[in-house]
Amino acid sequence: MIRRLPVPLLLTLLMPLAGCQVSASTTDIVGRDATLAPEASQTTAASAAEQTDTAAPAVRQDFVAWVADFRRQALTEGINAVTLAAAFDDVRYLPRVIELDRAQPEFTRQVWDYLDTAISPARIQQGRAQLAEYRAPIQAASRRYGVPAEILVAIWGIESNYGSNFGSFSTIDALATLGYDGRRPDFARSELLAALRILQRGDIDREHMRGSWAGAMGHTQFLPSSFEKYARDADGDGRRDIWGSIADVMASTASYLTDAGWRKGEPWGAEVRLPDNFDYAQTELDVRRSSQAWLAQGVRGVRGTQLPALDQASIIAPAGARGPAFLVGHNFRTIMRYNASTSYALAVALLSERLAGEPGLVGDWPRQQPALSRSQVKRLQQLLNARGFEVGSADGVIGPNTRRGLREYQRSLGQTPDGFATVGMLERLEAD
Repeated sequence: MIRRLPVPLLLTLLMPLAGCQVSASTTDIVGRDATLAPEASQTTAASAAEQTDTAAPAVRQDFVAWVADFRRQALTEGINAVTLAAAFDDVRYLPRVIELDRAQPEFTRQVWDYLDTAISPARIQQGRAQLAEYRAPIQAASRRYGVPAEILVAIWGIESNYGSNFGSFSTIDALATLGYDGRRPDFARSELLAALRILQRGDIDREHMRGSWAGAMGHTQFLPSSFEKYARDADGDGRRDIWGSIADVMASTASYLTDAGWRKGEPWGAEVRLPDNFDYAQTELDVRRSSQAWLAQGVRGVRGTQLPALDQASIIAPAGARGPAFLVGHNFRTIMRYNASTSYALAVALLSERLAGEPGLVGDWPRQQPALSRSQVKRLQQLLNARGFEVGSADGVIGPNTRRGLREYQRSLGQTPDGFATVGMLERLEAD
């Protein structure tokens, strides 16, 4: 008999995984688009007090008019009057959702700080306990879809701390607020319509349809549109319940990964050791070679083991020449379809290994290096551009273009051109 978890109504604040904001994206389930940013999937929950409708009367009146117009549109899209009444008769505008939607956090964390939390001893221990307690539904999903049980549980752990923190925002209220006043109203309206179809189908009721401020729901944080496509009823009760049924949660998560291209039996990758003369310009996900080609360049397994057999593998070095390096393949990129962040995918991959009883990393992180704030990254980018090391727009986000400019600057100084940004590098540019 499949055990069902109680659906939490009011949850405590999430454990701070990475100090990130959640922003819905059309490309993945919860959708943080980042490249080696210390961002990962975390539901930003709020207390009941934080969700109180404190909007000005004029805003509330405009919101009421917007909801009335949306109800009329939804009716023409096939949503019945009973569902619309249940969804919107008591709908609330949530100012806190708009605050979070427009927030641009100034401070970031280094990838190792994020991983320390995402793969903490407590999370490993709890994940192993969940594997044991829910072995039957987890293994059933793994066998059916070909995704390792440890990968599924790792996603569960990182997305919601194994269901303890998947958010207390009403999905209907949050998406209606974003549709009316958010940065991407068309996207929010589309997700709201999908949420209404879920209510109408009877998978969940309005009261229990809860999740993040951005509309991501349940144990593994599906947006409503992703729920419609990938959620599965694995326990046979006629409902796709990603809030209370672990069988449904695991099958739905595995279904998503399979559709995203997961290759059964292929490893995500491995930690590797790079040769002294390695060209770090190759450490980008769009540089892909076979494991044999990397082997010919001197790339080796950290424990003397053979490199995993991967046909389109990339090398990533999140901390440049001073930190661990990883050979990552197709399934690593598949995890990034769930959340477009290499840090997130690395956390899932490494946590899954620990859940399987494998040892931790061999390489050491340069923990003495403080993180650059967003404004510091912007200043770094401006200075690189001014010096002729073109990085594109100074947006405060370190991506491939910024790393390329950094490597050119490092090469001009006679340093190892690994593209890893440091406070020392910014100070050198300022001094120059």
